[in-house]
Formats: sequence, structure tokens, C-alpha cells
Amino acid sequence: MKKISFNSPVVLWFVIICSLSLGLNLLTGGKSNQLVFMVYNSSLRDPLFWVRLVGHIFGHANFEHFANNMMYILLIGPIVEEKYGSKNLALLILLTAVVTGVFQIVLFPRTALLGASGVVFLFIMLSAVVGNGESIPLTLILVIIVYIGTQIVQGIFLSDGVSHLTHIIGGIIGLVAGWRLTRR
Repeated sequence: MKKISFNSPVVLWFVIICSLSLGLNLLTGGKSNQLVFMVYNSSLRDPLFWVRLVGHIFGHANFEHFANNMMYILLIGPIVEEKYGSKNLALLILLTAVVTGVFQIVLFPRTALLGASGVVFLFIMLSAVVGNGESIPLTLILVIIVYIGTQIVQGIFLSDGVSHLTHIIGGIIGLVAGWRLTRR
């Protein structure tokens, strides 16, 4: 019988932390999301501000929100982690959390942000950047057109409570980082 392997540590720990966060949020009636897993405009002197700046990527509004993000993360994440390495992936997740959190606070100071959607789109773009860095894959161009086009259209025409800007930021970080790491 074959053993089960912990094949993608960054991705698996990310999913575990998100799962624990969702469980805690359900147990506390939403209080844990407000306290730790949701970024919003607050005092820089509040120590939890800095925790929320990163912690918002682990929080989810409900099981459906959680399941949709985790499905993509579990499908794409191991491939991305194998290609770029665990350390690089962890740093890119952290960068995505901080950048999307700062953009949220600066551009939308009256609203809060939670969820791993920025990380999902980071992974999507990282997975699309393939090859040796010498040429631009046509599949990457098509992913960019479809992805950014969809996010812009939805951001302009839908009032769905989804942070389409977070998706775009995560995608841009993934595109730039993937291109730079692939060229190395």
C-alpha cells in the first residue's frame, strides 16, 4: 500500500489555516473574522491591524466562499509550488496579502476584505507562465485577456460584493513574479 504524502506543504498549510479560520468564524458567530480574518481601515497602532493585513486571506464569509477558493488552490497550488518552490510561493502569498490589503484600505476605506481570491488569481497566473522565459506562451496571452477582461467587466457592471480589484492585483503579482522566476 502506498503512503499518503504531504506533497505541497505551503498549499496544504494554507488550506488547513483557512479551514480552521472558517471553523472559528462559525463558532464565534463572525467575531473572529472581524477581529483577525478581515482587513479594514483601522488605526496603525492597533497590533491586530498588522495581523489582519495578512490574515484576511485566510478568512471566508461562508462555506461556499471557502469551498470555491479552496478548490482552485488545491487544484493549481501543488503544480505552482512544485514549479516555483515552497519558499517563493510562501513569499508571493504574503506579498499578495499585504498588497491587496493596502489597496483595499486606501481605495475602499469604508469596506472590508476577506478571502483567498487574490491568492487564487496569483496561482492562476503563476500556472499560466510556462516555458523557458524566451518567448511568451499564447496560452498566457489568452488567460490574461479572458481573466482581466472578465474582472473589468464584472467590476464595472456588477455590484456583487466581490473585490475584482483583488483578483486583478493577485493576477498581476502572479504574472510578474512568474515571468521573473521563469526567466531565472
